Amino acid sequence: MIAYIEPYFLDNESDAASVLTVTDAVSESLNIQGKILCDGSAADIAGKDFGGMNYVKPLAVVRPVGPEDIAGAVRAALSSDKLTVAARGNGHSINGQAMAEGGLIVDMRSTAENHFEVGFLAGGDGGGTAFVDVSGGALWENVLKRCVSEYGLAPRSWTDYLGLTVGGTLSNAGVSGQAFRYGPQTENVTELDVVTGNGDVVTCSEMENSELFFSVLGGLGQFGIITRARVLLQPAPDMVRWIRIVYAEFDEFTRDAEWLVSQKDESSFDYVEGFVFVNGDDPVNGWPTVPLHPDHDFDPTLLPQSSGSVLYCLELALHYRDSDSNSCVDKRVERLIGRLTFDEGLRFEVDLPYVDFLLRVKRSEEIAKVNGTWETPHPWLNLFVSKREIGEFNQKVFKELVKNGVGGPMLVYPLLRSRYYGWVGDGVRLQPSLRFTVILGKNGV
Repeated sequence: MIAYIEPYFLDNESDAASVLTVTDAVSESLNIQGKILCDGSAADIAGKDFGGMNYVKPLAVVRPVGPEDIAGAVRAALSSDKLTVAARGNGHSINGQAMAEGGLIVDMRSTAENHFEVGFLAGGDGGGTAFVDVSGGALWENVLKRCVSEYGLAPRSWTDYLGLTVGGTLSNAGVSGQAFRYGPQTENVTELDVVTGNGDVVTCSEMENSELFFSVLGGLGQFGIITRARVLLQPAPDMVRWIRIVYAEFDEFTRDAEWLVSQKDESSFDYVEGFVFVNGDDPVNGWPTVPLHPDHDFDPTLLPQSSGSVLYCLELALHYRDSDSNSCVDKRVERLIGRLTFDEGLRFEVDLPYVDFLLRVKRSEEIAKVNGTWETPHPWLNLFVSKREIGEFNQKVFKELVKNGVGGPMLVYPLLRSRYYGWVGDGVRLQPSLRFTVILGKNGV
């Protein structure tokens, strides 16, 4: 059947009269239940990604109804020396990873509603821990809303932006300000359904097909396509105290951040991140990016005279219940804040619902779509930098190379390496050590 597809690789600029022929050929070759798009809309859907630095035209976009359709697309590629296939979630790859020039794009969003079931792990170390089975094509923002509204539960670890698919972030890592406590999202999954490179549909976990399980998690899609994930849950808080505090000195900023992520769960904030910003009034890169409310003003006269070209901000969040009194929340916050050495007077905070806090980047997306910048290129760089090297990185990169900003976030915050890898090798536990997540990105906002 692959013979039906391959002639169209020779001329992927098929005119309108050929579209039905191509569609029929691909449909017959794949024999799937879902939809196949081979006209211009296919390229519109899957010819570009959030990075915006590549544009390629696929042969077809497959909208599967389930794992067997995905497996069929993979088997078609396996049987051909020309056909390629790529899974695409919400299109947030940066450098064309979710593209396939002249190949098949599997649009995972069509499977978003295939799974949603909350249950509890039985026996062993689970101790009744809640979980939710969700589709690899589901958006995290929808998982959040449904878990909270229907069950009062929520996944433990998040990314900052939730307009991403479950399978997409689990194929990378899924890092944010909760990772210092719970690890990235890949450390909060107990079971997966995966379509392998051979086109097999396999269930895997730490105990069953474990090599596949650990390869797929963070495997950048090179070992299989995630169609279902079992994600650990915890009781969802009602509210969040969201705080930003400013530092002129990098050493003080990193020392406080390291102390916070090294504390026991009840002795720290629930979310710890940090970012670098320009010491100036640039609306995209400077002082205006720090305040959390329109009524907040950033007063640069409060900065020490020794301030350099860039400044540093710790972003913190404390979860609480509606039943907690304001005085109780205030005491918890002040007990932690009192240990920190930020620049006095440059502290901003607001209280907001938990779901609104997790969806805070969604508002920036909506603004960017209105003003047209969402479709502009978004070069993006994610790095891990060791504690030993982070000071030099600050001097050479933050203070020199990007001292005028990058038109988007410049994140830097510490994580415990032990939270990333858990048990490795023959049950050998990695010793705790710190490394820093660094993210430089142009967000177009």
